[in-house]
Amino acid sequence: MRNYARFIPGEEIGAVEHWNFGAVDTAALKLAAQVKAVEKATDQVKEDELKQAGYAEGFIQGHAQATLESQRQISEFIATQGQEAAQHFGQIFVTTQSQLADAEQVMARGVLELACELARQVLRHELSVNPNALQSVIREALGLLVAENKSALVRLNPLDLEVLEEVLRTEFSTLSLTLLADAAVTRGGCLIESAGTVVDGTLEKRWMRAIANLGLNSPWEDAVVEQ
Repeated sequence: MRNYARFIPGEEIGAVEHWNFGAVDTAALKLAAQVKAVEKATDQVKEDELKQAGYAEGFIQGHAQATLESQRQISEFIATQGQEAAQHFGQIFVTTQSQLADAEQVMARGVLELACELARQVLRHELSVNPNALQSVIREALGLLVAENKSALVRLNPLDLEVLEEVLRTEFSTLSLTLLADAAVTRGGCLIESAGTVVDGTLEKRWMRAIANLGLNSPWEDAVVEQ
């Protein structure tokens, strides 16, 4: 094809194709649609970003509010129910301590009572096999009574008197002793009188004095079985 500066010769006009504007319009519309789609997508992204930012801000605010509310509730609990709970637990602790102390006292008393019963059995056995154990009691009582008086009345269980009469008269030969058998006196005990003064050396009395030092009040109970 030859190039002409100003016009196309008539003989070549038939070779020129008719210009179709439809193709241009379609391409323009497609381009516009793509641009619009991009803009819409961009707007959607921005909208999503704004929503996410709003969600994040709302979450932060909600979390902060929830934290403040939790702190308020904790403070309120401490101020009201917390104090009540603390007082309740304190009362439980005091009660438990008191119960433990009571239990310890019961256990301690039980141990003392057991020891007391064992001592009772040992003493009974000792008196049954060794009546002379009473001699030291009589000696101590006479030492208190006859410092100024030289006479005394000694009441003994008949079985003890049978065993101790000769021994006592020999040991206290310088005294005027009246030895009297008295079945009302439990074996292992004695009653000594001098110048209107009486020393109660009965087994029951001596036993009660001994266990009173332990805070107990347990009678001698049955008399020692006489042999």
